[in-house]
Amino acid sequence: MGKFGHLAMKTDRLSNDLIESDLKELGVAAKKLANHAFMLGSGLGFGTTFFKFLASFAAIYLLILDRTNWKTNILTSLLIPYIFLSLPSVLFSLLRGEFGKWIAFIAVVLRLFFPRRFPDWLELPAALILLLVVAPSFFADTIRDSIAGTIICLLIGCYLLQEHIRASGGFRNSFTKTHGVSNSIGIILLFVYPVWALVLNFL
Repeated sequence: MGKFGHLAMKTDRLSNDLIESDLKELGVAAKKLANHAFMLGSGLGFGTTFFKFLASFAAIYLLILDRTNWKTNILTSLLIPYIFLSLPSVLFSLLRGEFGKWIAFIAVVLRLFFPRRFPDWLELPAALILLLVVAPSFFADTIRDSIAGTIICLLIGCYLLQEHIRASGGFRNSFTKTHGVSNSIGIILLFVYPVWALVLNFL
């Protein structure tokens, strides 16, 4: 009788352990399902698109400020590949299609045949449109949507920030001078997309 009782207790304990293990596995599966649904749904997916828009418009904003505040061409030229890599898919597809080709065609014609009517401030936007239109699919599809593109965006942001701080005469000046504040805010906004994308990549 003692043996049967001992066996019964062992069986009950084993059953409880199996049930606990199954429940834990179900809990882990449910968490994974919830995370994936959240990422594919309006949560993280919307966040990525929103931050892409924010970062792209910040880069365009810095291009506009360039003619009045910045004096170094390398800073603004780095914003072109940044915009190329961070531009939201909707705008990227639009500018890479027929619409973008027409803009690029008009820009090239103006630059070739009417150079006096082609203002200097249009050179970088025209270069961006040309890059969007003629970039090989390796850059347009593979690099843009990979971690490599995200890291390039992050490195560009880091470089621009340290150059801006150096040009302003220090970290404090970059946030206290009249022109420094606007540029600092724009550069900081460049970090939102690559940081968010890297966080999602390691989740």
